[in-house]
Parts: sequence; structure tokens; C-alpha cells
Amino acid sequence: MNHERLPMTLTATRRPPDLTLALTCAAPLLVLINYTAPMVTLPQAARALGSGPAGPAWLLNAIALGLAALLLIAGDLADNYGRRRIYLAGMWALAAASVMAALSVNTAMFVTARLVQGAASAGLLTASLGALGHAFPEGRGRLHATGRYGAMLGLGIAVGPLISGGLAAVAGWRAVYWVVAAAAVPLALLGAGLLPESRAAERRPLDLPGVLLLASGLAALVTAVTEGRGGWSQPVVAVAAAAAALLLGSFAVVERRRPVPLLDLGLFRRPLFAVATGGALVVGMVVIGLMSFLPTVLQLARGLSPLGSAALFAVWSGTSFLTALQARRLPLAGRGRLALGLLLSAAGTLPLLDVAGHAPWVRIVLGLAVAGIGSGLINASLTHLAIESVPPHRAGMGSGANNTARYVGSPLGVALMAAVVGTAGLSAGTDGALVVCAVVAAAAGGGVLLLSRPAGR
Repeated sequence: MNHERLPMTLTATRRPPDLTLALTCAAPLLVLINYTAPMVTLPQAARALGSGPAGPAWLLNAIALGLAALLLIAGDLADNYGRRRIYLAGMWALAAASVMAALSVNTAMFVTARLVQGAASAGLLTASLGALGHAFPEGRGRLHATGRYGAMLGLGIAVGPLISGGLAAVAGWRAVYWVVAAAAVPLALLGAGLLPESRAAERRPLDLPGVLLLASGLAALVTAVTEGRGGWSQPVVAVAAAAAALLLGSFAVVERRRPVPLLDLGLFRRPLFAVATGGALVVGMVVIGLMSFLPTVLQLARGLSPLGSAALFAVWSGTSFLTALQARRLPLAGRGRLALGLLLSAAGTLPLLDVAGHAPWVRIVLGLAVAGIGSGLINASLTHLAIESVPPHRAGMGSGANNTARYVGSPLGVALMAAVVGTAGLSAGTDGALVVCAVVAAAAGGGVLLLSRPAGR
């Protein structure tokens, strides 16, 4: 792989890095506000749209499907055709899809809107992180910038449910999508005038077979786990799972033979890339998936309102945001912070046992706070590792692979929670899911520590 020099454009030389930092950090903030919006209003939206048994799962997971299917593709497009260009396209597409979501009259229309929102979010995340890596190429400046970027993930998760739940109480569950659209438009206008353009020095040919195999394979995988919530013995689940295995296996075979692949599988021989990508998958499953599922558990088991459950989980997400802002002060490398974050997430999960029963609120708040500290360290370190683990001209590929793993993991995690709860009942099943998540997070943290020896990337 050639390590081309990433050229500075005229736009890049005239814009101070702080403007780039502000505009790039706005992207994950808005994406995560939008991503988390249905988590606390799912029952109301499902009733209004006439969703069937599998409908609520699709209302929640459709955006993850759009994200997972297109993140790597968007990263490649951003590297080839310009990160500002993809950023702007993503903002305008997010605005249009949000209007469609707000106007939805049935489940199919809303799911389609969320799929488009996911595709738009894929462009925004990869383009913004790639632009950030270009503006802050190394050293403490990059550490500071990626810490801020990672903090926006936590802030979006914190304020998204609060905004959604608060607006739902006064204006209905649709109102949050009007707010997302209203925020995306000025960001697109500002980005057009202020965001520096950057791209790889040489345009790579589009890997069409890789694009089609990866997108369809991930779509089949998310379909299998989403439909599985309605029963794992359904024919559609078996067909989708088989298709996912065939398509993703074919993708791996094809990519090894492509001269210019969509995803350079050789990157997985780099310990740092393997840690970043594998860590993101685990985080999607046992952190994002778990915290996406628990608000519904609290509403069903303990009678919390959407706004009440959002306020409670703001303890976790708000702590995550504050921790990510300060993570750079820890005298640890990125892998060390990731390992510590996973171990703290595991430790914070255990006090949540009996959350669907009679666990004291003080213990629940304490567990969410500890897990939030872990999540903040994770967000800051994964953002840094995603672009540090690949050559500079492949920043879009690094961020695309990292975010793909995260957003594939999320619906897998939600499906895991639902399967355990469906088998064992709400209280016992939730406790079983919490134990599984804690064990997986702790094992992943230990694995990262073993890979943290200074043996090169």
C-alpha cells in the first residue's frame, strides 16, 4: 500500500483548525441525537404507526442498518471525492430524511426514512472524522481533537433521549425529527463556507463487487437479528442468516483478490487496527446495545415515563461526555484507555442487577455513573485509534471500519438482550443479559491489555 502524502488544499490553508474542529464535532453530536431519538418514544411511535409484532424492532434498528451497510463505502467516497463534499451531502440528506420521518403515516415510511438517515449518518461520521484527522495530523493536537470528537458521541447520547422525551411530552414523538432537520440545514450552509476540503492524493477506483457484497451482507445480518426478536425459528431469520454468511464470506474472498479493495484486510494484521475494530464491535454489542434496551425495560417494569427514563440514563451518557473531554489527561496510551473503559463498563453493569425488580435507585445511579466513566474513555480512545491505526491517506477507511463495527454490534446487542429476556422473562432475563454484557466487556478489556504490548502496529 502506498503511503501517499495528503495534499493541503487552498481551503485548508485558509481556515483555522478550531473551525474544522467545531464543524466536525457537530456531526457526531447531531447523528447521535437522531440515533437515540426513538429509544424513549418507541411505544408511542409504534402505536401511532400501527406497527406489528416486528415493527418496533425495525423502528429502532433501521438506522443501524443504514449506518452499517454504508459506513465503509462512505469512507471510501470521502477519501476519493472530498470529505467536505460528503459531509455536505450527508447533512442535506439527513435534513430531508428527518422531514420524511416527521411526516410518516405508517411503519414502512418511517423505516425508509430511518434507513436514509442511517446512510446520511454514515457519510457524516466518516467524512467528519477523516477531515479531523487531516486537520490534526499528529501529536497532542490530534489527541485533543479526537477527545473532543469522542465526547460529542457521549453528549449526543445524553441529550438525544432528553430532547426526544421532552418534546414528546409537549408536542408528540414526531417533534424531535423536525428539530434534527432544522439543525442540519444551517450546519450544511456553514460547512459549505467554512469546512476545509481534503482528500487522498490519488483517487482509488470504486470496488463495486466489494460495495455490493458488503452492503447486502450487512443488510442480511441486521435483518436476521432484527426479525429474530419475533422468533428465531422463523424462515426469514434462517434465510437472512444464511445469506449474511454467504455474502460476507464472499466479500472476504473477493477483497483478498482485489488490487484496490474497499477494505484492506491486511490492516487486521496491525494490532492497533484489530484492537480498534474489535473493540468497536464489542462496544456496540454490550454498551450501546445494552443501554438502548434498558430504557424500555424500566418503562415496562418500573413505570418510568419516557422523559423519566431519559433523565435517569443521562447519568450514564452525561458522565460519558464529561469523561471523554478529560480522557487525554490520563497518562495512558489509546489502548490502555480502551482497556480501562471496557473494565469500568463491566464493573458499572453489575450494580444494575435487579433493575427490572427492586434494585435501589441509588445503586442504579452509581452503576450508571461508573459505566458512564468507562463509556467516556471508550469513546475517546476508539476515535483516536480509528485514525491512528491506518495510514493518513486511509483515514476514511479507518473511521468507516471502526463505525461499521460499532453499528453492526448495536443491533446484535439489542437482539441478544431481547432473546435472553424473551426466554427467561423480564426480570430474570434482564439480569442474565447484564451478566453476559459484563463478562464480555471484562474479557474484551483483558484482551486489549494483552495486545497493548509495544510490538508495533
